[in-house]
Amino acid sequence: MKQIITKTQIKVPFYDLDPMNIVWHGNYVKYLEEARCDFFSKLKYTYDDMYKDGIMYPIAKMDLKFIKSAKFGENLRVECILKELEPAIIIKYNIYSGEEKILTASTMQMAVSVNSGETVYNAPERLVKAIEDYDE
Repeated sequence: MKQIITKTQIKVPFYDLDPMNIVWHGNYVKYLEEARCDFFSKLKYTYDDMYKDGIMYPIAKMDLKFIKSAKFGENLRVECILKELEPAIIIKYNIYSGEEKILTASTMQMAVSVNSGETVYNAPERLVKAIEDYDE
């Protein structure tokens, strides 16, 4: 499988801070989701396309390792690295503030049939093609 790495820029908004004036830990999940949506958009195969193909990809597993807290106004870079496609989409993430890595994470998304709700073990053909055709 072709390795794909995308980068998404996020500027930390004020409303993502906790009482200690650092990003509340739960908001990093939101940053991962924003980067993952951008990843699929760059592939030209979005969640809407998946749904049209009869597939949903809910998160089945998520791991996060917090290294350092982000603060208001920081410009973060989220890297998404496609690790596996079948039987599940596994993406690894690195979040950087400048050149400093502040978080590592991974997600596993299982394909589920929109109609039956049952697990599907093969990626949709259009997703496979989008990965093959991807050019940075």
